[in-house]
Amino acid sequence: MVMRNIKLTLAYDGSEYAGWQVQPNGVSVQSCVEAAIEKLTQQKTGVLVAGRTDAGVHALGQVASFQTESKIPCKNIQTGLQRFLPDSICVREVAEVAPDFHATYSAVQKRYRYVIHNSSVNFPFLKRYVCEFGRPLDAEQMHVGGQHLLGKHDFRCFESHFPNKATSVRTVKELTVQRTSVWPVWGADPGLSHSTSSSPAEFITVDIVADGFLYNMVRAIVGTLFEVGVGRWSPEKVREIVESMDRSQAGATAPASGLYLVQVDYGD
Repeated sequence: MVMRNIKLTLAYDGSEYAGWQVQPNGVSVQSCVEAAIEKLTQQKTGVLVAGRTDAGVHALGQVASFQTESKIPCKNIQTGLQRFLPDSICVREVAEVAPDFHATYSAVQKRYRYVIHNSSVNFPFLKRYVCEFGRPLDAEQMHVGGQHLLGKHDFRCFESHFPNKATSVRTVKELTVQRTSVWPVWGADPGLSHSTSSSPAEFITVDIVADGFLYNMVRAIVGTLFEVGVGRWSPEKVREIVESMDRSQAGATAPASGLYLVQVDYGD
């Protein structure tokens, strides 16, 4: 039998999962995906993944791969897996890839997005999908502070339980903080969907692209930028924190609910 290498692109609501990786303290996304593959192909197989999200963290474009002897076409793998998965996990795309493709080690960069609802009034139906932050935040100052993270640095100041990896050196390629208007459907008049001028810009997004991430790195960066946003720290303080290589100098770890793995890139 010819062994095929299958690439999955997944989206999931991580609210009720103990994270991606199989673990004894709760249901994981990985366990659900592997169980679905076994039911569909009648073969037990392990799934490789690009970045193991923590409990409560979501994904829009998580990439996983597995090997199988099954001859089921990719289109049918997609619909078949979806039949065996909970509604909180969606198979966005299935593709057959080269034998040497590895979801973990072939990745060249990842994009994470952190979503903040910056309002004194919380939306109860958004609680699991954003970080509610009631104090006013200066998104422009947060953006300025974030620019001190661009480039190649030792980011151990943003790593929980150092050391977790062989090295804490990573390269941040992009960091953008910006305000955005509420999704129009939440407004009083959905008919105004083509105009955002009447919608309050209550959301702040923090987008970070890097060649890799440390444990809780994005959430620690956001927690640090919160301190800049409320005016407690200057944007230049962020550079000093990186140079200190001391986790205690950085901000708190922001809640998992606002974090999304948006995209994984594999170059050519």
